[in-house]
Amino acid sequence: MFSFFKSKKDPADSGEIPAKPDAELETKPEESISFASKLKQGLARTRQNFGKQLSGLFSGGKIDEEFYEELETILLTSDIGVNATHQLLENLRKQVRRDALTDSTQLKQALKESLITMLEPLAQPLDTTTHKPFVIMITGVNGVGKTTSIGKLTKYFQTQGQSVLLAAGDTFRAAAREQLIAWGERNSVTVIAPDSDPDKKSDPAAVIYDAVNSAKARGIDIVLADTAGRLTTQLHLMEEIKKVKRVIAKAMPDAPHEVLLVLDANTGQNAISQVKAFNDALNVTGLILTKLDGTAKGGVVAAIAGQYPENPPALRFIGVGEGLDDLRPFDAREFVEALLD
Repeated sequence: MFSFFKSKKDPADSGEIPAKPDAELETKPEESISFASKLKQGLARTRQNFGKQLSGLFSGGKIDEEFYEELETILLTSDIGVNATHQLLENLRKQVRRDALTDSTQLKQALKESLITMLEPLAQPLDTTTHKPFVIMITGVNGVGKTTSIGKLTKYFQTQGQSVLLAAGDTFRAAAREQLIAWGERNSVTVIAPDSDPDKKSDPAAVIYDAVNSAKARGIDIVLADTAGRLTTQLHLMEEIKKVKRVIAKAMPDAPHEVLLVLDANTGQNAISQVKAFNDALNVTGLILTKLDGTAKGGVVAAIAGQYPENPPALRFIGVGEGLDDLRPFDAREFVEALLD
């Protein structure tokens, strides 16, 4: 029923021609460039939009209601969201009153520190050492970059010295199986995949169940389980993904140990509704925010924080580029410094 694709095996041996991983992810030579620099480059579009407007506003002048109204407009149009915007404005008003500030140039650093304080609760590093194998279920709507994120995560965990096995649980999308097999080849890891016969419909839960058991037998550190993309309004598919999670627990108690929801930064405020819908269905434990380099409205990170002021979700990773190593753990100060240099 299932196929095992090993990294050192020629794809031709299996009779398969794996689809190439996303074309934009070309292998790049190691660069002596810090991730902070890559982050700054990745946020260039947002910084040019958001940062430029703020620089103009903070260039000098009175701090009055007109100033606050203009700042509110800039924040809202950068996808920061109503809750986060109101919180940031209130923090600035308090500081102006407390420190008797009169000139807008004095507020840029205050806004930066307020943003850092707001985002820091999101920065919760993922600890994968608590179980072996550590099972991570990857979910999200169609087109957010789940399969690409799995490829990047595989590379990241390998750099941490951990072994990885992939489960091709997306049995609905055409070529999803082949894409994941190609990522397995590229990262030299085994992929547990359904039968390639299009007339045989494979159960995604069974594929992932088999992958978890295989990882246990092989002593693998991490299982990355791909799932089919689905709209939050497709209730029958949301019910199915709940089943996938239940079946994983049958293979290994307490698994999955992490449920990662992949979000596309370009979706803006719609990301908030996705977090709610998937959390209601699966109890999401962490987020991956992709394609920050492709949006001019990277403020969605603050929008997520503002929506959950008491118990914010963990933003485990952010994607800020096209390279394999451009998916990294989220660091609030590093992010804001790159956004508002």
